[in-house]
This record gives sequence, C-alpha cells and structure tokens, in this order.
Amino acid sequence: MPRKNLLKNVKRIVVKIGTSIITEDGMISTNRISTLVHDIVSVIRQGHEVVVVSSGSISSGAGVLNHDREGLTIPEKQAMAAVGQIILMNEYRKCFQWEGLEVGQILLTEDDVNNRRRFLNARHTLNTLLHFGVVPVVNENDSVVVKEIKFGDNDTLSAHVANIVEADLLILLSDVNGFYWDLSDPEPVEEIFSIDAEVKRRAGGSGTVHGTGGMATKIRAAEITIRCGEKMIIAHGREENVLSRIIRGEKIGTIFVGEGHPLGSRKRWIAFSMKNKGIIRIDDGAVQALRFNKKSLLPSGIIEISGKFDSGDAVEIVDANDQQIGKGIVNYNVQELQLIMGKKTREIRSILGGTYFDEVINRDDLIIY
Repeated sequence: MPRKNLLKNVKRIVVKIGTSIITEDGMISTNRISTLVHDIVSVIRQGHEVVVVSSGSISSGAGVLNHDREGLTIPEKQAMAAVGQIILMNEYRKCFQWEGLEVGQILLTEDDVNNRRRFLNARHTLNTLLHFGVVPVVNENDSVVVKEIKFGDNDTLSAHVANIVEADLLILLSDVNGFYWDLSDPEPVEEIFSIDAEVKRRAGGSGTVHGTGGMATKIRAAEITIRCGEKMIIAHGREENVLSRIIRGEKIGTIFVGEGHPLGSRKRWIAFSMKNKGIIRIDDGAVQALRFNKKSLLPSGIIEISGKFDSGDAVEIVDANDQQIGKGIVNYNVQELQLIMGKKTREIRSILGGTYFDEVINRDDLIIY
C-alpha cells in the first residue's frame, strides 16, 4: 500500500528525538534543535498535533560541566540530568518561541504509567496542553528515577506516551535510516506488520555512546505501538525536513503497521502499563471463547495458575502450549482462583461464599493478542 494511504488519517503524532540527533561533539546543538523544531512546526501548521519526547538531558549536563558521560555513577548521572534538563528545555523553548509557539515540560517515570490515576493525570495534562496549542516536551525524570521505576530508554517511553495520548503515529528519529533485515542491505525494510522472533533477533544490541536505545528498544516500541493498532516509523533524524516529508507520504525509513482496530485508552493501559503478576493457563475451549467468540474468562476453562497476584492485578493468559493469548485484570486473588479453577460459575458461591464474580476476567478488562 502507498505510504501516503497508510498515513492519510494521522492526526496526532509523537516524535521521539534521539540524543545523537541534537548533539554535536557531546554538546547540545542549538542549530540542530532549531532545524528539527522548524520541521515540527511545519507539521503542526498542516493541522497535526505533535508531542515531543526528547533525549539529551544527561548529555547536556555532562557537556556543560565538562564530564565524560562514560563511567558516571548513577548519582552523577542524576545530577547531570538535573543540570541538563534545564539546558535542554531552554533550547526547545527558545527555538519554539522563534516559531511563535510555547512548550510545556512533562517528566515521567514508569511508575506514572503503571498507576491508573497518574496515567490519567498525565493524559489530561498532555491533552490540555495540546488543546491550548502548547507543544509538550516529555522526558524521563532522570534526576530522581531509580531502577525499579525506570523506563531505561526513551524509545520505550515514547511508545508509552503515544499510548497515553492515543497517538495515531509514533516517529522515532535516530541515527539509523530504518530497520535492516541484514546489515549488508543497501536500503531498510519499507514495511513491517508484525514483530516476530526473527525481527527481534535481527534487532541487535544497544545504542550509541550518548544514547541508551539501540534497534532492540525501537523494536520493543514498535511491538507496543502496533499491538495497539497504531503505526510507528523509524527514520534518520538528520534527513532534511524528515517529518514534513514523512507526513507527505514519502517512503522514508521503516513503517510498522498495526493491523487491528486501535485500542481504547483503558485497554492500552492494561496491555502495556500494568505489570504481569501471574500466569493463567487455559484449555482449548477457553481459547476459542476468548479469541473468536469475544467472551469473558470463566473459571471452568482454567487448567493451571502461577504467580502471586491479588484481585485487580494484571495476569498473562496462555494456552496449553504456553502460547500467549492475552492479558487481563483478574477479579480473584491467587488463593481464591486455586479453589475455583476448573469449576462451573454456579459452583463459585458454594466454594467461596459471600460476594463473588461470575467472570475471572471480564471482557472489558481483557486484551487478546
């Protein structure tokens, strides 16, 4: 399908800008940011909404304080981020003001998207900024974040931001031209419709000296995006007018296309923000009911459970051969589910007594892969 047709209904875009695109010799480059901002504003002037996810805070701080980013301790990196975030935002604000627009800063941690209330708060803030014509600039809160609540790379962060704002398109601007099936290929792959084991294997390792994201993190971002029924493009950020040309339909970089219908906000959150606390293995009849008949998960179809989960936690659903079927919010804790799995719904009251649910996972709280 022509690229222009794939993008014809795109309204809201998240643009992730890699560190290598906006730095020169380890320092933030005003000229590079200005060039990108001009391109972003031209896309906005065409009627699109744009959220920016920008790397570069640690490199900004390290550059101005004359520290080599390599070998920094975690507290030192957090200190560099605290200094660099101000520098980075000042550059973005200055460049956007030259174009007649204002920016708003949003700092997130993984904990902010895992928690439903904070997820919705972030969504409301981002939507309101866009409503006011302000360009949101998002980064991970590197100055205080710890390993347990850290995204780890801005490719993954940008995919979650795209979910938060229900973007139609995520564009990752990096120092690569796209996804290559083989490094000897002269051109990147044009289109990818599913992320299978071979794609993941060929994604390779980590990123550049100044960045944390390699192709593997970009493929993870693509997996999140296309499972939500949306689109993602990997393109080189130093291509002239790269964003404007992408929106016009030029075949730049690699596009990843979700084939299903776009998920609503709640199901996006369930799919990729909630951490799995356990596994529920189901029989073939239950697989049929969930995948093809669009039913809720009942206790009768469960053959095995594992993990430590409570009511309201997310669990992974697999078939008898351990193939992933989906994910959902469970209505029972692990001890209760051990008592009722394999039983008919009418038997639940006599086994558990008191208040109970007919479904182990309601269809509204269920994602099928």
